[in-house]
Amino acid sequence: GTVTSLLNDIPALTNILLYHVAGEKLPASAVVGSDSIETLQGSEADVVVDDAGVRIAGATISVTDIPAANGVIHLIDAVMIP
Repeated sequence: GTVTSLLNDIPALTNILLYHVAGEKLPASAVVGSDSIETLQGSEADVVVDDAGVRIAGATISVTDIPAANGVIHLIDAVMIP
């Protein structure tokens, strides 16, 4: 039901999607050196680095530094909700 409700609420969907995007190219080395990252949605996403790995806004980063035409992608294991 969540996907259907978001497809019927484009502003909410846009808000969530923009929360997954930083306004600058951030390789993994920059992510682990940060306490938080400003998202295009306008909020800060907290970064936690510990023995369990690297998490951003509660989502664990599993693959890093995937090159893209307009930046770099880091694969996460969950949808981050602002």
